[in-house]
Amino acid sequence: MRVLVVEDDDRVARGLIRALLRHGYRVLRAASVAEALELIDEESPDVALVDMGLPDGDGGDVVRRLRDQPATATIVVTARGEEHERVIGLRAGADDYVVKPFSLAELVARVEAVSRRTRALRRAPTSTTVVTGPVELDVTGQVVRRTDVAWEASLTGIETQVLQLLVEADGAVVPRQRFVDQIWNSVTEGGSRTLDTHMASLRSKVGGQVSITTVRGAGYRLATES
Repeated sequence: MRVLVVEDDDRVARGLIRALLRHGYRVLRAASVAEALELIDEESPDVALVDMGLPDGDGGDVVRRLRDQPATATIVVTARGEEHERVIGLRAGADDYVVKPFSLAELVARVEAVSRRTRALRRAPTSTTVVTGPVELDVTGQVVRRTDVAWEASLTGIETQVLQLLVEADGAVVPRQRFVDQIWNSVTEGGSRTLDTHMASLRSKVGGQVSITTVRGAGYRLATES
């Protein structure tokens, strides 16, 4: 599996590359936005680790380009740890967010977790669509739309997985722990907080078109009525 490391700090990049090589990954490295965009087009990596602070621009430009390749999972790796910075990275299209300093073991575990989605998308020969009420989710294309009005929204990979669990539940409550177990594989204790961030981003994208209700003490449910 190919992992693209987008990091301008040579010391940090060397540590990431060594850890990934030890786990059997093929590693590509870019030190700038321009190099990253070139490698994305040439190599189509399975996973990209993207630093947000790059010498020739912002890592968000790389993340947004990767949104055009849904089979590539993206993890933002950055020193910008404030909540609004995490939200910016996730809304740009990142699947996960790791703040420096971080444990290499944790980062590799996150790579393994997001790569499961990558492998599934690369195997999918056609679009998979799930529907409940007026909500139609194109899982492969990562697009949600309504069947009763002219509206659709593009989602990130993680947002698609979150919404898929809700759509497949067909109005039933989906427990918080189920999201954490199935999407993040319980690789970190922060999985629940990560869910909160992705859920907030998902809700902001779908607005009033798709109603996601919080069931206190239980989880979330999707309103299925028109």
